[in-house]
Amino acid sequence: MLNLDARTPDFPTRFQAFVNARREADSDVSRDVAAILASVKAEGDAAILDYTTRFDRHDLDASGWRIEAADCRAALGSLEPDLRRALELAADRITAYHEQQRPADRDEVDAVGVRLGARWTPVEAAGLYVPGGRAAYPSSLLMNAIPAKVAGVERLAMVTPTPGGEVNPLVLAAAALVGIEEIWRVGGAQAVGALAYGTGRIAPVDVIVGPGNAWVAEAKRQLYGVVGIDMVAGPSEILVVADADNDPEWIAADLLSQAEHDPTSQSILIADDARFAERVAAAVERQMATLSPAARTSWETNGATILVERLIDAAPFIDRLAPE
Repeated sequence: MLNLDARTPDFPTRFQAFVNARREADSDVSRDVAAILASVKAEGDAAILDYTTRFDRHDLDASGWRIEAADCRAALGSLEPDLRRALELAADRITAYHEQQRPADRDEVDAVGVRLGARWTPVEAAGLYVPGGRAAYPSSLLMNAIPAKVAGVERLAMVTPTPGGEVNPLVLAAAALVGIEEIWRVGGAQAVGALAYGTGRIAPVDVIVGPGNAWVAEAKRQLYGVVGIDMVAGPSEILVVADADNDPEWIAADLLSQAEHDPTSQSILIADDARFAERVAAAVERQMATLSPAARTSWETNGATILVERLIDAAPFIDRLAPE
């Protein structure tokens, strides 16, 4: 983890090197994804079966291609009460936000008699990619499925990797909470290809949304135009500006919320108190023990603290870093 001090003579050079450091995936990813997508397009279910066996180490014909809605309802029913209330609170707040975001139709006639307007209609089918590899994120499922539900999308097809055939019960519970009943035990670039092209079992969709690793992001990039996508996401990152009045444990949790995503993620703290920055770093060390190994790799390889004289001095550094 890099420690920078804006008051030192070598800071401009070190900071510029930090900004320019590349955290992109291996260039071979693009080539590998293109090959995977070509196989899925040509071979359909057979390619999905093969890639799942190779990458997720289980046979779909044996473990089941789909996760049943009954399994999701059972996962929701078995959640600890506090955890269920947290998911329900998140779902309610996400729903309320997107209800206000939904655009209104217009239909009017102007002064010269021309009828003008716009009509908003939902797509017929949306595909949701929900990570399930290094870590699982029920929050991602809620944040992608609920806007589709609010918009009126009739078919939601969810894909999620299940290494060894296992799936995170929190993800299943979140799926039950929002009423997703079509869930495929498939992940990676091959899952994105299946949603875009369709296979013998999986029908194609109009839009694919949701986060994933470098292979998932690259698959979405290559398929844009064949299918709609939300965005092409780069390595995940967060920048926190905080003074000593903050709780170091909370700031550490904020930083690790991104570090746990992937080894290429980046977490940055800008502070005006060296002792506070040290307390945050110590809290990060404690909390990393409960997270995936990716969090430690991310923090130690790409993380940084930047010490400034005053917090207002952080503004140009934030602009230069342009964090996600």
